[in-house]
Amino acid sequence: MKRIAMAAAFAAFILPASAQPRGGVVAVQETEATVTVIKVDRQTRVVTFRSPSGGEAKLQVPPEAQNLDRVSPGQQYRIRYVEAVAVSVRKGGGKPSATTDEQVALAPKGSKPGGRIVRTQQVAGVVDAIDYTNRYLAVRGPKGRVAALKVADDVPLGEFSAGDRIWVTYTEALAIEMAEKPTKK
Repeated sequence: MKRIAMAAAFAAFILPASAQPRGGVVAVQETEATVTVIKVDRQTRVVTFRSPSGGEAKLQVPPEAQNLDRVSPGQQYRIRYVEAVAVSVRKGGGKPSATTDEQVALAPKGSKPGGRIVRTQQVAGVVDAIDYTNRYLAVRGPKGRVAALKVADDVPLGEFSAGDRIWVTYTEALAIEMAEKPTKK
């Protein structure tokens, strides 16, 4: 719970006021790691990273990013990823639909590459399943895609059941900063 509270404080800092939920509870999970760039495709603006555990992930760099020319294989970046569900979960809603708001704040041209991206989605969907023990809702949204969304402790999950139509606001944030080069001993 302490980690969630600390992550909530981080989310309040990283998420601009317009992306923070109004009148809802927020369940937050934060992940932080130092990753290594293994490939940069400047044409498609995709950077491939290797995590400390050896897994690979790709990041689509927004067109607004001005320092992609300074990113190269072998560089290390600290990545903080905050995933949140604004649990103003409420019954109702029509057909599954989604609206998205994205806010980007990037390092100025010529500085160390980095920045943050905050994406908030409002989704009308159908509850596919509920994990009461781990507090997750599986919500089927537009195009039939299912998202597993973490739910805060004070949301009465017992009021929802599979098949319910609901509205959920889902926010995720990614903050990236270039890591300092490790000092050689």
